[in-house]
Amino acid sequence: AAPCLAEEALRTDVLCNVPTYKGKVRAFHHAFSTNDCSRNVYIKKNGFTLHRNPIAQSTDGARTKIGFSEGRHAWEVWWEGPLGTVAVIGIATKRAPMQCQGYVALLGSDDQSWGWNLVDNNLLHNGEVNGSFPQCNNAPKYQIGERIRVILDMEDKTLAFERGYEFLGVAFRGLPKVCLYPAVSAVYGNTEVTLVYLGKPLDG
Repeated sequence: AAPCLAEEALRTDVLCNVPTYKGKVRAFHHAFSTNDCSRNVYIKKNGFTLHRNPIAQSTDGARTKIGFSEGRHAWEVWWEGPLGTVAVIGIATKRAPMQCQGYVALLGSDDQSWGWNLVDNNLLHNGEVNGSFPQCNNAPKYQIGERIRVILDMEDKTLAFERGYEFLGVAFRGLPKVCLYPAVSAVYGNTEVTLVYLGKPLDG
């Protein structure tokens, strides 16, 4: 049987920004993979929320079920618990590791992933800090529950972010023409991260 949308997802406001039922089903197909994640996380019953178990000295990530090598795509991601010292959102290839020792910025730790650490507002790729983001003085810190919109443009090969309908700018340019997956990495015990695929970005 094809996986169907969990009742729980329809009851909560997880999908409040996905107006149609068809869109909600599509979002589910694009949600976190239950198989392609660290063994220290699990995907909750609603199908969209990752829960990180309280494991010491481990950084744990997850990828979505479907990646993109063309087109333009948007998704929302938000933290529903403490960020801890490192809380990274971004994209990864299928080869990027989803678990490692210590508390580190796993997403962005090699050339297979690109991430924005919400804790210190640094952009990360290839194990290096690629500057701070957004590029403005005294950028507001991420607030728990705030929905960040991630926009991947495989035509322009860029990754951009929005916060509360405010466009924060392009974070990464020159992405490779490979299949890229929405991904996150977390360190805090029992923290939860939700990711919802929205489809094509709406350009204002």
